[in-house]
Amino acid sequence: MNEHRLPSDVIGLSKVMPPLSRRGFMSSSAAAAAGYTLATGPVRAQAIHTDTNGLDAGMTKVKVSDGEMPAYYARPAGVAHPPIILVAMEIFGLHEWIKDVTRRLGHLGALGVAPDYYFRDGVDLTKIKDVPKLLPIVNTKKDTELFSDLDATVAWAKAQGGDGNRLGIMGFCRGGRTVWHYSAHNPDLKAGVAFYGTLIDKNDAAPKNSIELAPEVKEPVLGLYGADDAGIKLDQVAQMEEKLKAENKTFEFIVYSGAPHGFFADYRASYRKDAAEDAWNQLIRWFKKHGVLS
Repeated sequence: MNEHRLPSDVIGLSKVMPPLSRRGFMSSSAAAAAGYTLATGPVRAQAIHTDTNGLDAGMTKVKVSDGEMPAYYARPAGVAHPPIILVAMEIFGLHEWIKDVTRRLGHLGALGVAPDYYFRDGVDLTKIKDVPKLLPIVNTKKDTELFSDLDATVAWAKAQGGDGNRLGIMGFCRGGRTVWHYSAHNPDLKAGVAFYGTLIDKNDAAPKNSIELAPEVKEPVLGLYGADDAGIKLDQVAQMEEKLKAENKTFEFIVYSGAPHGFFADYRASYRKDAAEDAWNQLIRWFKKHGVLS
């Protein structure tokens, strides 16, 4: 596949070079045993691990139109009616890092839930080691089906006592694009945070890109992007800003100097600690400002 046909998030990932030395990275067997995807290369030994102290957390099943979708959730134990925050994953499946981020949301007082919406036909993206083998699966996921899966996840969270009046969404990479797209679908969302979500990509399954969907965005969205992202160029971010401003949308962009695509992913070589820590604080600020978090 020629590079110009690759989605911009995949280009951004492929241009992040790991250190020349493998010191500081888990072995493949150790990374697999810990539950990380191997599709993005070596996994950092210093990957953050968030505990479940004070949380109810684990795998569950969400009823969707054609079956039961796996999902991972975390919530503060004994707390009634916590806010709901959806976690839209990267293209690599429901692996340990996505679960860890969900636990971080639980420690913030939210019912975080990460649905595995690529589950159909018995597919487990975490077991696939090569990105080219992932693309035919993730690129054919229709937005209509994605929205239906996310709607079902919200319904599940409400049934568990989650507060549907304090509904948010966050996502990374392809999941960042999902934030923009689902924000154009669900009017009940109070706020969203898109980490380096693609802005110009579209295909038959997703016939509009994020910029084209800007007039339909229904919630305040915070976009967190890297200045050194090889796939999502700053002129694309500027185009999105201009479009959202013209449509009188509530939004904010923060661009981190020296940060590549995937700068928040502490399990990968793309991780940039300062940018990631600030981005998490910005997420908390945004969700508090718009009534998701207390």
